[in-house]
Amino acid sequence: MNFIVDALVQPVITASIEAMLWSAIIAGIAGQTLGGFGREYYLGYALWANFLGRVTTNWMYEFNMHSDIETGQINSILMRPISFYGYYLAQFMGYKVFVAACSFMIPITACWMIGASMNVARLPLVLLLVIYFLVFVHTLSFCVACMTFFINRASSLTGIKNITMWILAGELIPLDLYPEPFRSWLIYLPFSAGVYIPVGYITGRFGSEVVWQSFASVTVGLVVVGALAKIMWRRGLQAYTGTGA
Repeated sequence: MNFIVDALVQPVITASIEAMLWSAIIAGIAGQTLGGFGREYYLGYALWANFLGRVTTNWMYEFNMHSDIETGQINSILMRPISFYGYYLAQFMGYKVFVAACSFMIPITACWMIGASMNVARLPLVLLLVIYFLVFVHTLSFCVACMTFFINRASSLTGIKNITMWILAGELIPLDLYPEPFRSWLIYLPFSAGVYIPVGYITGRFGSEVVWQSFASVTVGLVVVGALAKIMWRRGLQAYTGTGA
């Protein structure tokens, strides 16, 4: 039931509401375009953004990492022949790939039925970018979880982080509707690879050059966040073992 609600029910309801909202917005604008794009582009964006947004966020496994550190369950993982990072990365990637495989058929079918903008031939590159971005998301979640070593109730940071990513990724509105210079900054940040870049590419808002640029930005972000995660993990373990846990 948790899987059905997470992968299907919630994004279907949200996408339906947003599709109606974008239809009303476009219908009320003279010229029937917004930012140079018509109704079919925004319907496609609304449908895909919600499903990709569900795939590229991390709630459950990040809360689990917080809980393991806070309760001491991390001890049982540290004794295994796998790292704490790798243990949850394997679970996270397995779950998300399965969610994507099951849920992406809905926006594909819906776009085809209502005539929304979509190019299915671009889906393989989109999936490759999403999988790469998931590694970045997990590494960022790992950093947030490591805060449990140092402060109480660090799990509250998960909500703050995910709401911020919801805006920066373009799930709320397409990033190209923001004014300059915020538009360029947001698109160049690695967070745009979570929703805006893959959705914009599959709906025809831009070409593959923007996707490859996004791969580069995610790589830079992964290096920076990965270095931060390594530092926080080492200092966190020192603090953890220092308490006698």
